[in-house]
Amino acid sequence: VIRPFALPIEPLPWSVGINGLMWRKLLNDISVFLRQQPTLLVFGKPTVLALTVLYRLNHVVSVYDAMDDFPSFYKGFSRLSMRLRERELISRVTHVLASSIALMQRWSKIRSDIQFVPNALDASVLPVSKIKKLLEKRKILGYIGTIGPWFDWKWIVALANMQPLDTVRLIGPIFTPSPLDLPANIEILPQCNHKDALLAMQDFDIGLIPFKKNDLTASVDPIKYYEYRALGLPIISTDFGEMSFRENELGTFLSRDTQDITELVRCALLYKADDESIRRFIDKNTWQRRFNTAKIIQ
Repeated sequence: VIRPFALPIEPLPWSVGINGLMWRKLLNDISVFLRQQPTLLVFGKPTVLALTVLYRLNHVVSVYDAMDDFPSFYKGFSRLSMRLRERELISRVTHVLASSIALMQRWSKIRSDIQFVPNALDASVLPVSKIKKLLEKRKILGYIGTIGPWFDWKWIVALANMQPLDTVRLIGPIFTPSPLDLPANIEILPQCNHKDALLAMQDFDIGLIPFKKNDLTASVDPIKYYEYRALGLPIISTDFGEMSFRENELGTFLSRDTQDITELVRCALLYKADDESIRRFIDKNTWQRRFNTAKIIQ
């Protein structure tokens, strides 16, 4: 594992020359590594470093794993610069994987061989199933993950107000605080590691994915969807990104407006996942299965 040093000035145009000076040893180490064993280049973000490595090693099989609409995280010139770099990276690598239908459709305009490879889960880290206390009247409607600009605080506050006898539990770092006053039944807990996050999910009665529907989320396939399902949780999600295609999936309920929340909670609490359906879902959605289906020619 090598952690390259770079000044936080990307994607400004002159960042190439400045940060490039710091990557000479890194690029040499990569070249030495390539001479020692067959290597596959995989890029997860359209950065200057990614393009620099690709220019030097254009004879090596390479993959761009498109997981987000990265330019949407930027504004103005930086957004344009990131979009151009992503376009160049996609046109130069030998393979492109897209984690959402929106991303696949966008990049299919540039090349015809985009492979749709959704996100998945790591079955090896799933905790042993836990018996819930079904008689408890106060339910836990929970979310685990980063709370950023994409998080729909308005929806969450509406949920808490409509379910005053239940707890709405939010676990994770908050980068975008709520613009609204929070009801007393919203419980905010600090971020935790992945193992503890999975254990915390087991206390939920419903797993929540409350994201806004906008350009930032249009290409998102949330991994928490797979983890909630693998733990047998019913899911209430807003209608965004890849979740928009999951209305008919077992135990998955899509909210298109705050007015439908009460009915969705009622239906979600009636859903009970059986062991066989959980096992089938896990087997079908492991990372191993995903990448076994991806066609990467080396």
